[in-house]
Amino acid sequence: MLSILIVNWNTCDLLDACLQSLMDDPIGRKSEIIVVDNASTDGSATLVRDKFPTVTLVDNDANVGYARGNNQAMDLATQEYFLLLNPDTEVTDGALERMLHFMTNYPGVGVAGCRLVHPDGAVQRSVRLFPTPDTVIYEALGLSRLFPRSKLFGKYRMGWWSYDDLREVDQPMASCVMLRHRAVEEVGGMDEQFPIFFNDVDLCYRLKKHGWRIYFVPDATVIHHGGSSTKQVRRDMIAESHQSMLRFYEKHYRGHVHRLSYVLAVWLIRLGQWARLRGAHT
Repeated sequence: MLSILIVNWNTCDLLDACLQSLMDDPIGRKSEIIVVDNASTDGSATLVRDKFPTVTLVDNDANVGYARGNNQAMDLATQEYFLLLNPDTEVTDGALERMLHFMTNYPGVGVAGCRLVHPDGAVQRSVRLFPTPDTVIYEALGLSRLFPRSKLFGKYRMGWWSYDDLREVDQPMASCVMLRHRAVEEVGGMDEQFPIFFNDVDLCYRLKKHGWRIYFVPDATVIHHGGSSTKQVRRDMIAESHQSMLRFYEKHYRGHVHRLSYVLAVWLIRLGQWARLRGAHT
């Protein structure tokens, strides 16, 4: 029932641990696993060929980005459900089974996210609301940091929530999310104008607009090491994350929200990019 899709770039050791965790899982080892390697130079593709011969490998000769890599994998995937899985994750006992059980019992759900934890077991704050103009303003003015548990000022990062309950959400982090194949076919795959960031936000946004529901499943836990590819090119990724947010605003909010709030949010996103790049340089 499950196709597991992994896009990798230069995380060979973590990819090894990720694939081994899937092979140790009763659902994982029976699943269709597809690894798209974006021209890694650390032996990742060789690892997959030699150690995991049952895994389908797409060995790109250039780094085509996360969105296109996932689209390549989705084009090959044949099963009823897709699991987007980062190579810097490890599935824990029962996680895949619980996510599959939830998806099969709730046919109106297009996406299920899971509880992501750090290697020490601490819960990662991996679910957010869609980044509407008011949330950007609260973030930029520091109100979300002053009042992180406020359901108004802290709503973007959902700082008031403990990650303990099953609930409908906007955008779970795509480090590990399960998608319904039929839902993806209905809205299309990832928009490649978001090569690294916001492709998952955009996909969730389109799915919600088409009536599909998105849920967080608290009893499915996956270890997430976090940022292993993007931190290799930190300054480039800071710039790309802000540019992708601007593209998201242009695509979904321009002409659909109050013009003043839209312009203010865009200005604050650009200011945030400048400040973060300046900080990274120093």
